[in-house]
Amino acid sequence: MARAFVVLTAVGPDRVGIVDDLAGAVSDAGCNIEESKMAVLGGEFAVIMLVSGPEEPVRRLAGSLAGFGGERGLSIECHPTVQPRSGERGRPYLLSAVSLDTPGIVHSVTEILRRHGINIEDLQTDTAAAPWTGAPMFRMTAHLILGPGVSAARLKDDLARLQQAHDLDITLSPVFAAIPETAES
Repeated sequence: MARAFVVLTAVGPDRVGIVDDLAGAVSDAGCNIEESKMAVLGGEFAVIMLVSGPEEPVRRLAGSLAGFGGERGLSIECHPTVQPRSGERGRPYLLSAVSLDTPGIVHSVTEILRRHGINIEDLQTDTAAAPWTGAPMFRMTAHLILGPGVSAARLKDDLARLQQAHDLDITLSPVFAAIPETAES
């Protein structure tokens, strides 16, 4: 039986039970949540899920969600997609940036990543008050995949220039898989 995949997005006023409502709808349809990201942004709760299952149950689920969401105050959309890729297509890196919160930081960093042909697998940002001064601080974390033709040294040079020009603290470090412990003989 062929498997189908959809990306489900839902946004609505934050309240207790949204995740359970969505997880129940997916489960009741005979489908599975493969991956998900959820966050409260302002007063809104946002969800993005990769849902899979047999073709017909996925199609029925996608068709029923607009009414389901309307009854619960959620704006829900489903977009067909393909099965997730397996295996790495390059070298995984973690990029972190911290600075005073000013407009354009995300664009400045992602513009460099784009020029180098780097894929962003995951990106998260937030702002919070600095511990002693209360100044608004910005933090960004991104999981990147550097393809075989990407020079980490050139990328680091470009990020260092950006860091100096905009008073950012940027780190770029490779992500290593855990090395399994072996029993001593």
